[in-house]
Amino acid sequence: MAERAIRQISVRKKPKQSRSTDLVAAILEAAVQVLMEEGASRFTTARVAEKAGVSVGSLYQYFPNKAAILFRLQADEWRRTTAMLRNILEDTKRPALERLRVLVHAFIRSECEEAPIRVALGDAAPLYRDAPEASEARAAGDQVMLKFVQEVLPRIADNTCELVAELIATTFSTVGKEFSGTARTDAEIGAYADAMADMFSAWLEQISSCHGSKASLIN
Repeated sequence: MAERAIRQISVRKKPKQSRSTDLVAAILEAAVQVLMEEGASRFTTARVAEKAGVSVGSLYQYFPNKAAILFRLQADEWRRTTAMLRNILEDTKRPALERLRVLVHAFIRSECEEAPIRVALGDAAPLYRDAPEASEARAAGDQVMLKFVQEVLPRIADNTCELVAELIATTFSTVGKEFSGTARTDAEIGAYADAMADMFSAWLEQISSCHGSKASLIN
């Protein structure tokens, strides 16, 4: 089963020349358009090739099937999210809870701005979510969050930190998806993000104070 999953979503080859890079970029841009217009259920390689203005054969040089294209779109989104996590949470010049608040605002706004494509990719997730590549891509973001939790809760056992990080990440994902399902104003996004940040802050401060390390969160 694992080998079959790898064959389904692995890219055939990586572009090495400028022309090949441009071709892959055109295919991915077309894929986003088809996904937005047709949805995951009607997403096909033929439609993507037509939208990109390339032959299906050219598309297959890089993507063996539609699952590979959809996974690439999802993996790119995961990489952007991981980069956002890393840039904000690893900025140790700021207090931890301030970093967390900045992250909540950035994440919720991103969810709202990119809601249509995220929903469509979510619908396509069964095609690749159980593949090893998917687990590896998600793990990078999970490690950034875990590192942050271990920083602000240095006296807490690793297994508890892992639970805290998992709960925060799951809340981000679940709440972000639910909130972004409706069009929101800037004021609504700001108020919601502040409330979510307050919730996380109060929880982390409670855990920290119980172990005598509250100063590490607020100083």
